[in-house]
Amino acid sequence: MIVVGLTGGIGSGKTTVAKCFESFGIPVYIADTEAKALMNRSKVIKRKLIQLFGPSAYVNGQLNREYLASKIFNDKTLLSEMNAIVHPKVASHFKRWLKKQDAPYVIKEAAIIFENNLEYQYHYIITVIADEALRIERVIKRDGVSAEKVKAIMQNQLSDKEKIKKSDFVIENNDLDISKKQIQDIHSAILRKIKKP
Repeated sequence: MIVVGLTGGIGSGKTTVAKCFESFGIPVYIADTEAKALMNRSKVIKRKLIQLFGPSAYVNGQLNREYLASKIFNDKTLLSEMNAIVHPKVASHFKRWLKKQDAPYVIKEAAIIFENNLEYQYHYIITVIADEALRIERVIKRDGVSAEKVKAIMQNQLSDKEKIKKSDFVIENNDLDISKKQIQDIHSAILRKIKKP
């Protein structure tokens, strides 16, 4: 099965792009959503996160996302330790999901493919980019956070320039109609690549 990575910085509009691919019948796995679900569902993950972050990691059995975010935001070591607990579980969950799919290819949407040096896991990688001001505006609207907070998150992510260099395809997601045309072209290009003997 051909696995296509879909990545991009915060507010670039990865979810919107993923939905467009779904409209072509391409199964999409959203790594971040699945990770959150597993952090709430998996007893092993829960136990290890409580060991790492203390009892405040969960409130009424549900992941205390704000507390965890505040702990890992400026602590790369803690973030790495958390990822070492969660990522292997997400990876095995993805493998099980992949076995059930029946399509020419699948999309795995993950924000930090390049930051975690995971390029080798994908046959092709698509990066979604958008103007910085638009990205900030989208995240403020979506998450109700300050522009400063969004900028700080952006600073922790690889620049678009670096991502573009490492990608097979790029979608410029400032105008949805233009993006949809690019997505259609990329979908066709991937299908052509798959069909080549």
